[in-house]
Amino acid sequence: MNLHQLLRQQKLLSLGVLLLTLSLGILIGTLIGTDVRAARSQAAPDATPLVVPDPVQLSNAIAEIARQVEASVVNITSEYGIREGRSGREGGAQDEEDEPGFDLFRRFFPNSPFNLPQPRRLPGNGSGMIVDPNGYILTNNHVIDRADRIKVKLNGDPKEYEAKLIGWDRETDLAVIKIDAGRKLVPVKIGNSDAVQVGDWAIAIGSPFGLEATVTAGIISAKGRPGMEQFQRFIQTDAAINPGNSGGPLLNIRGEVIGINTAIATLSGTNQGVGFALPVNTAVRVYNDIIKTGRVNRGSIGVSLERTTPELLRVYGADRGAFVNAVEPGSPAEKAGLREQDVIVALNGQPVQSGDDLVDRIANSPIGSEATLTILRDGKKQDVRVTIGDRSQVWARNPRIRSPEPAPEPERPAGGAKFGFYVRNLTPADREELGYDGPGALLITRVDPGSFAEDIGLRPNDIIIAVNRKPVKTIEDIKQVQASLKPGDAVAFQVKRAARTADRRGSRNVEWASAFPAGTFPGGR
Repeated sequence: MNLHQLLRQQKLLSLGVLLLTLSLGILIGTLIGTDVRAARSQAAPDATPLVVPDPVQLSNAIAEIARQVEASVVNITSEYGIREGRSGREGGAQDEEDEPGFDLFRRFFPNSPFNLPQPRRLPGNGSGMIVDPNGYILTNNHVIDRADRIKVKLNGDPKEYEAKLIGWDRETDLAVIKIDAGRKLVPVKIGNSDAVQVGDWAIAIGSPFGLEATVTAGIISAKGRPGMEQFQRFIQTDAAINPGNSGGPLLNIRGEVIGINTAIATLSGTNQGVGFALPVNTAVRVYNDIIKTGRVNRGSIGVSLERTTPELLRVYGADRGAFVNAVEPGSPAEKAGLREQDVIVALNGQPVQSGDDLVDRIANSPIGSEATLTILRDGKKQDVRVTIGDRSQVWARNPRIRSPEPAPEPERPAGGAKFGFYVRNLTPADREELGYDGPGALLITRVDPGSFAEDIGLRPNDIIIAVNRKPVKTIEDIKQVQASLKPGDAVAFQVKRAARTADRRGSRNVEWASAFPAGTFPGGR
């Protein structure tokens, strides 16, 4: 290779190195510039982004109990009607022309249907627990007391179920209702409240303030707290219990029901850490009586007992026992010769510790059986034979004790479905008043409280256009639709709703669709 070729090769090599160096410099400069711009645009350049980890469920005993029991705890809504006065007939009275089961029409109407006061319904809220797969539910009596309608919602199920009242007991504030869910339900597990100890874990599930499936936890604070009624001996807990929890279960750490949440002690109306649950052993006895006979059967001898002090008993020669304050006329006690100021110290040879002890033991005795009472009278002991009577009959004059009337059977639609509204033909004056000139010919004048029509939102002064997409112009048109429906069928109403304001008249289309209910509801008691 000559000198010229060598120089040329070195020159090309130097040029290549120079180009490579320039390219690397441009690339590095671009990257550095990009990082600088990125750093300048980031609000916190020295912060590390957070990362959400993959979900991992943390299991504990209370969480597991909540999962197991939530399906067995229900939300209960009770509706109470307030019927405002109106001229003419009251409530849902029907005309002579109305056929059985047909409550849609009336023959005569007040002169001014637009000014009719309409009945209103007030809701109440509580909880309950499924105790039988066939839909039997145990709850507090005060949750459903005198309700016009009882509705039940299952956890995770958007449908509301109509409930039938089976029976109730005022003296323990318990009631049994039943729903037909069309399937087997999951009942709670019943525990034994006699095994409860102060300091045990306690878990409450219910619907405080209507918030379904709310779980709270605490401990058992005390046992045997007396309530307002004779047979109420409450379990006290600091697990949060609020309005709406009533009727829901109090559970032990094994997920067994040990009580029915019933009351709170509060100055504010909400939880202050002092809640009360009726022991489940008491509730089981009440439930079993109700499903068997419709009411609770308790024994009684007909004595009123004084809450005593040791000093009072000593004056009458006793250190324990039940002090007779009064004897009910015509009662087994009167027939057996018991008197005021007797002290009952033993029942069938077993010592009586107090009045509550005696009442509980007599109440659990078979009605019609005989018992031996040992009494102290004038400082001397003697035995008296007495026949156990039916508490509801012995105290028939006491409205809080006497036997309740049987729960009414729900009415069933006869001769067609019940819609629960009343209509008449639309007049020219109605059209002018409502500002409506469309095809509809039937005007709703009244909607019954608690009816299917009220449930789906129909109102007085709605004008019916079609039912199930079929135009209706006469009462007979709706009668035909009504006769063709059976419980569970879907039905849709298309109506015109008038806009009646001082400066605007007109109407708008409104349509509702719903499954038709199985029937009407039992009324109050």
